[in-house]
Amino acid sequence: MSASVSSVTPPSRHPGASRRAVQGLEGRVSEFDSLASPTHDERARQQFVSTLRKHIMVDMSACMRRVYERTVKPGFVGRQRREPRDAHEVRKAMAPDPYYRAWSALRYTAQEMTWSSVRLMIERNLPQLVAAARAAAAAPTAGGSVRLNPRLPLPRDMQKLDIHLMPGCFYSEFVPDDVAVGAMYTHGTTVFGGGFKLRARGGGVAKSIAEYLRARYPDFAPRRLLDLGCTTGGNLLPYLEVFSDCEGYGVDVGAPLLRYAHARAESLGVPVHYSQQDAQSLDFADNTFDIVCSSFFLHEHSVQVTRRVFREAYRVLKPGGVMVHMELPPTRLTDPYYSFYLDWDAYHNNEPHYAAYRTLDLKPEVIRAGFPASGYFELLIPNHGTVPDERFVAVARGLESAPAHGNGASWFIFGGWKDPAQTRTKR
Repeated sequence: MSASVSSVTPPSRHPGASRRAVQGLEGRVSEFDSLASPTHDERARQQFVSTLRKHIMVDMSACMRRVYERTVKPGFVGRQRREPRDAHEVRKAMAPDPYYRAWSALRYTAQEMTWSSVRLMIERNLPQLVAAARAAAAAPTAGGSVRLNPRLPLPRDMQKLDIHLMPGCFYSEFVPDDVAVGAMYTHGTTVFGGGFKLRARGGGVAKSIAEYLRARYPDFAPRRLLDLGCTTGGNLLPYLEVFSDCEGYGVDVGAPLLRYAHARAESLGVPVHYSQQDAQSLDFADNTFDIVCSSFFLHEHSVQVTRRVFREAYRVLKPGGVMVHMELPPTRLTDPYYSFYLDWDAYHNNEPHYAAYRTLDLKPEVIRAGFPASGYFELLIPNHGTVPDERFVAVARGLESAPAHGNGASWFIFGGWKDPAQTRTKR
C-alpha cells in the first residue's frame, strides 16, 4: 500500500467546492462521458442491445418461469415425489429444457453484445479520454483527488477471469494512464440497464439507499462516506446529492476505473477522493467515516474476503456510523426457482463466488466483524422513483412492504450500525 494501515487522514473539503455542485446529478451525463460519443449506427446498436436485454430479462424470463411451473416442476415431482429443495435441483431439472437453453444462450450473447456495442466508440475516442483524465488529475478544478498505487497486488480471481465477460476486466491497461476499461464499464452498464430506466425520476441503487437512510433516520447527518469497489463512481455520487454536506471517498483495485471516476466527478464539479486500495486492507485511520457502503460488490469475492471486508468497514467507521451494502438476496429469502435464476451469473458470467456468497447467513457474519446484534438490519427497499414518494417513505419506515425483488423493482440491503446507542432517531 502507499501508506501503512490506519495512517491516512482524508483531506478536508476543497475551499472552492460548492454544496450546490452535487445537486441534480441523476440523469446527467458528464462532459467527460460525452468525449466517447457514438455514431448514429453505434447508438442504434446500443439501443437494440438494451431492448434485447429487456426482452430476455422480462418477457422471456416470465415465459421460462411458466415453463418451469407447468412442465419441468411437475416432471420433477412425478419422478421424485417431492418438489425441488434448492437451486441445484432446479438447475439440474432445467438444464435439458429447450426454452431454458435458448434463454441462457441469448442472455450470454446479449452480455457479450453489451460490451461490443460500446467498444468501437471508446477505441476511437481513447486519446482524448486519456488526455482529459490526465488534465483532471493534474489540476482538479472541483477539489477531488485520485491516489494510485501501482504496487497493489490484484486479486487472483480478477486476473484469471473477465468478470461480467467484460473485456479487460477492471484493471487492464493498454496505453499509459489508460481509462479504457473505465469507459467500457461506464458506457457498457448504461447499455446493460438502458431498457429498465432504473434512474428515471431519481432511481438507482445509491439514490435509493441514501433516500432510505434520510427517511428512516431523519437526523442522521453523515460527514464522510466511503464506497468500496466504487468502479467509476456511479453508485457513489448520488449519495452526495442526498447528503450534500458529506465528503465522498471511493476505493477500487482498478487504476483505469479510478482515473475515469476522478475525471468524471471533476467534470460534474463534484469533489470526490479516489484511491487504489483493496477493501480488505484500507489505509484510512480508525473511526474515519460515517457511512461505508458498496453496491453489487461482495458477491465477487470469497467468503473469507467478505469477512475481512466487514472487519475493515467496522474499523474505519466512526461510532454511530453505518455499514450498508446492496446485494442479491440470500438463498434463505428466495424460493428454489428464483435462487436458480439469480445464480445463472455464477455459472455463465465469470462470477464464481456468486452462488456461495448467497448462502451466507449475513447477520452472524456482520456480528463476527464487531457490529452489535442490535445494530444489524436487512430489508428490501423500492427503487427510488419507481414507486410514489409516499410509498417509498412508508416502506422505509416499516409501514408497507417493498415490491418483489427482480429487475430493479427493489433492492436488498443489509448492514450494521457501529454503535446503535448513538444512531439517530428512527421514524
